[in-house]
Amino acid sequence: MPRYNGFLVYKLVWENLKHRPVRTLLSSLAIGLGVTMMLTLVGVGEGMLRDQEARTRGVGADIIIRPSGSSAIGITPPNINEKLVAWAMEQPHVAQATGVVIYPLGGVSTVHGVDFEALTKMSDGFTFLEGRPFQVGAQEAVIDEYYAKEKKLHTGSIVKMLNRDWRVAGVFRGGKLTRMMLPKTLLQDVTANTGKVSVIYVKLDSPARTAEVIAHLKQTLTDYPIYSMDELASQFSVNSIPELKTFIGVVMTLSVLFGFLVVFLAMYTAILERTREIGILKALGAGQGYVLGILLRETVLLAVIGSLMGIGMSYATRWLIATFIPASMTQAIVYHWWPIASAITLGGALLGVMYPAIKAARQDALESLSYD
Repeated sequence: MPRYNGFLVYKLVWENLKHRPVRTLLSSLAIGLGVTMMLTLVGVGEGMLRDQEARTRGVGADIIIRPSGSSAIGITPPNINEKLVAWAMEQPHVAQATGVVIYPLGGVSTVHGVDFEALTKMSDGFTFLEGRPFQVGAQEAVIDEYYAKEKKLHTGSIVKMLNRDWRVAGVFRGGKLTRMMLPKTLLQDVTANTGKVSVIYVKLDSPARTAEVIAHLKQTLTDYPIYSMDELASQFSVNSIPELKTFIGVVMTLSVLFGFLVVFLAMYTAILERTREIGILKALGAGQGYVLGILLRETVLLAVIGSLMGIGMSYATRWLIATFIPASMTQAIVYHWWPIASAITLGGALLGVMYPAIKAARQDALESLSYD
């Protein structure tokens, strides 16, 4: 059995791919789509959670009180008696407390009813890019810059919501609580939740007393989940949401199948095109392992090129999301997922090439040379 130079093998692999540029490009692109799909999905999940965490921290609170039976994160109906806000204000080391009404608008969209003056004091103020805060009792709203960009709204625009027309009083810099705020009392009346809030934010005179104050609050509010902002922030992860974790698992499985089918069809077609070439190699003394090795190397190279294209396309999807739907979605670039997505794609590609490669390696040299 003759010995083959490793460099010449890789050169042969590269030349085979260069000789069929359209097939190579389309195969790599199709493999890259699987990588893009994974990175975009995980990036959107993490991006939205990070954005929600940042906006929650932007409130400036040290403690959050949620309704009985609720989870750490998620949309919470107004189930807390608003009188608890005044009670919280009277507790030791509490500098500020404010209740917020959260009302779902469909999908992941919500509107928040706030006491803007109290929220401003707690969060160290808002920066308005346009307009001003809403007037208490007026049918006005304030929106953040991302919602304004996505919906193409400005000061004076009308937003139809909850069967009413709301005038945009101002556009504020993002990063504070939510995308859209209304006067709390008005939202309570419109949604038939008078005297109720969804959550209570509490700011202390010293953050170092957070654990002490939480323990004190829990003595009275025994059925209410009470978290420090650090505890709450730790819940903003993909692993803490079983439904999202399961969905990502489904997409990974589809990506593997997608990579398998793409590579299987591409390599099976390529082997049929190269029957005579394989016959010549075997006539020159190439064994089954040599032929198999060439095809596996081609697949690995296609998977690497496809992974790089997929990573590049994930930046394109982030740009598209940030340009057209910045308020609805936020995509993060998840660097730690690059090797994971690439490995999953490579696994699917190698599975797809095994049958065509074994079939090619077992071809009889004389039959291959006589193939037309």
